[in-house]
Parts: sequence; structure tokens; C-alpha cells
Amino acid sequence: MEGFLHFNLQRANAFVLFLLFCTLILWFIRAARTRQDLFIRKIAGLNAIDEAVGRATELGRKVLYVPGISSIDENQTIASLAVLSHVARMTARYNTELDVPNKDPLTFASARETVKEAYIQEGRPDLYNDSIVHYVTYDQFAYTASVAGIMMRERPATNFLIGSFAAESLLLAETGQASGAIQIAGTAEIAQLPFFVCACDYTLIGEELYAAGAYLSRDPAMLGSIKGQDWTKALVGLAIIVGTLAATTGLFDLARLFRAR
Repeated sequence: MEGFLHFNLQRANAFVLFLLFCTLILWFIRAARTRQDLFIRKIAGLNAIDEAVGRATELGRKVLYVPGISSIDENQTIASLAVLSHVARMTARYNTELDVPNKDPLTFASARETVKEAYIQEGRPDLYNDSIVHYVTYDQFAYTASVAGIMMRERPATNFLIGSFAAESLLLAETGQASGAIQIAGTAEIAQLPFFVCACDYTLIGEELYAAGAYLSRDPAMLGSIKGQDWTKALVGLAIIVGTLAATTGLFDLARLFRAR
């Protein structure tokens, strides 16, 4: 019991940072619940979703959504399903055809429930059918060939490539560009981002993908969390700059406050 109650003052800096982080997040969640205009910076790729789905509606062509190649235990896949929910609600609202091919069985099951729920929320359950979300194959390049074939044969007006991707990213992005579709991509895989940036119209880079759910849903808890994290990172960045200047000029060694003893 004595050891449990002992407070290690040498770790007080970590405790202060923890309290600051929690306080900022809770404060911004409260602000998001009481105010409808809580600002988070605009993300071009997410703002373009309405335009991209609208284009498909005007042309009478389908929207193709590729949720990556990873399973549901991957954070990028979870973030992708949040975007899929928003896209599905729009296609239900405008009566636009949606096609969601899947590689992973668990992602397939989750994506099917996500799309079904989105159609119900829009009050259009009559437009939903199980063929919207379908399973292709677990083989990576067989899946890539199948999706590329959909792009070239059926000519979707809009392609969404959002989630975790590997070597197939450039194959899909180039094929989609050749088909003339508007392409919105997003991934946190650093090695694949250059391909998406070059071949797609809009690209969600890293944390923009994880913020997509909050950005699109405007859920107060999610918005407050994103805002609190941004402010925490800004304060840590400011501390690094101040500490560097202080150490360079010899005024004060700010780093010692964060150094383990």
C-alpha cells in the first residue's frame, strides 16, 4: 500500500502533460457540444466528396469504393469505413449506384453492415441490396486485377481508394486515372502516398484519414478529440522551439524538465 501511494516526483513532468492533454480534449468536447461552429481546418479531399458523388449522379454512372486490403483490426480500415458510411448515405440520397469490392472477409462483413445502416439512416432501405458490397478474393493481385477490370469495363465516374494499401496502389490509381474517373485516395502508408498524390485528384495524407470520421460526421466527441489533439501537438511543438532557442542562447535548459532522472 505504501508503494502504491508513493508519488515519483521525477515523473511529475509526464503527469502534467497527461493532465494538460486530457483537459484540452475534455474542454473541446464540451465546446463542440455547446457550439455548432467549432472550427477544424478544411481538408480538400473530404470537401470534394459531395462534388465527386454529384458528378457520378449527373453522368448516371456508379461510384466505386475500395476500402483497402487490410482487415478490420487495422486502424486505417476503421477510418475508411467511416468515410464509406458518408459516401453510402450520399449515394442513397441521390439514388446513385455504389460498388464496394472487398479483399478481406471481415472487412467485407463490416462494410456490408456499414452501407446497409447508411441506407436505412437516409430512409432508403428499398435501394439497398447485398450486391452493393461484395467479396472478390483474398489474393492481393487477383483482387487488384478484378478492381482494375471494374474500372475499365464499367467506367465508374468516381473512385475512392481509402484505407491501407501496398504494392497495388499505383496499379489501381493509374487504371482509375486512365478510365477518366475523379479519384479521391487516402492512406497512412508512407511508401504508397507518392503514387496516390501523382495519380489521384485528391489525397488524404496520414492523419487526415483518421480525422475523416470526425470531419464528416461532426460528432461532438470526435470533433473535440481531434481539436484537443491538434492543440496538444501545437503546444508541444512550441515547447520544442522555445527549448531549442533557450538552449542555443544558454538562457535555460528546458529539456531537463522532460529528462528522466
